[in-house]
Amino acid sequence: MKPVIIMKKITYYFTTFLLLFIYAAATAQSIYYPDTAWQSKTPQQAGMNQTKVDSAIAFALRSENKVEKDLRIANLRSYAREPGYAINGPMKERGGPAGLVIKNGYIVAQWGDVKRVDMTFSATKSYLSTVAGLAVDDGLIRSVHDRVSNYVWDDSYTGQHNSTITWEHLLNQSSDWSGSLFGLHDWADRPPREGGIDDWKNRKLQEPGTVFKYNDVRVNLLAYSLLQVYRKPLPVILKEKVMDPIGASTTWRWYGYDNTFVNIDGIMMQSVSGGGHHGGGIFINTLDHARFGLLFLRKGKWKGKQLLSEKWISEAHKPSVPNKEYGYMWWMNTTQKWKDVSPEVYYAAGFGGNYIVVDNEHDLVVVARWMDDSKMGEFMKMIISSIDKK
Repeated sequence: MKPVIIMKKITYYFTTFLLLFIYAAATAQSIYYPDTAWQSKTPQQAGMNQTKVDSAIAFALRSENKVEKDLRIANLRSYAREPGYAINGPMKERGGPAGLVIKNGYIVAQWGDVKRVDMTFSATKSYLSTVAGLAVDDGLIRSVHDRVSNYVWDDSYTGQHNSTITWEHLLNQSSDWSGSLFGLHDWADRPPREGGIDDWKNRKLQEPGTVFKYNDVRVNLLAYSLLQVYRKPLPVILKEKVMDPIGASTTWRWYGYDNTFVNIDGIMMQSVSGGGHHGGGIFINTLDHARFGLLFLRKGKWKGKQLLSEKWISEAHKPSVPNKEYGYMWWMNTTQKWKDVSPEVYYAAGFGGNYIVVDNEHDLVVVARWMDDSKMGEFMKMIISSIDKK
């Protein structure tokens, strides 16, 4: 081949590569991430219909959850059937409806007091599973399919049944772990409608990984087990590795119960709870929730830095065998419980109508606080329908 031809080919490939590099760099720079001050756009600037967005926000304000403002009363009423139920961690009165619509990373709509710190109940679980993802990314947990008994050697996982439980079983709430943790019994958490204490205590245990059962004692066991692995308070891990890098405020807190302090390497640390079932959990404002949701929308990346692996993000909202609507403590619209909303949408959800919704298809994050749960699907449908399809 003649030298001139070779040089032309080299020049062609080099120019092509350079153009692709410039395009990739320009595309990467076009993805917006909020700094301390979060930029806003009008719905029209974000390709949304202003009238439809306004209607959706008005709908959200009309659809306040009926849960009591005094959340202590709400808990005592909701869990009155549970033997020996007590509030063991911090609680506070809730605020009114609040929320944010984030399109392409920008705030396009908001309502209520988005800076107010409120309890978020079981939306905390999605933060907890994120700490588990960090442990996997850091190599502290080799695989979610490992038995937890290989990492936690006290009596939490002894016995023929409990010793077979894996991290994944705890993450998708299919472990059917049997026992007591910090004075709370697994069988006393949301007991069946039929039978009594003896029936619940002596039930037949389900093989781990086969049956989904929402159970906060077992969720708290995951938090306790992760504390044993990290040997640092989980709020510190979350703050250093996620919340500070995404620019969250300093106002959020993550609590356990009054009696959940354990000795780790000679230092007393609190084992946090995965929700507000007995009080505690994450107390956080709406803006910080939205930043957390945006991190997942961006597949774990924030301003060029991969805070959480894309693989974990994908695994976290993959339907599990025991429950097609539940992954690693994230809910999914797999069966289209929210009608006319994509089955690919996934979300964190907590008692009282606390939601963080991630919609990859529309580059959308929606946070709603104190929303009537029965109206959330309709609200999401309204927001999505406001997006210009051109």
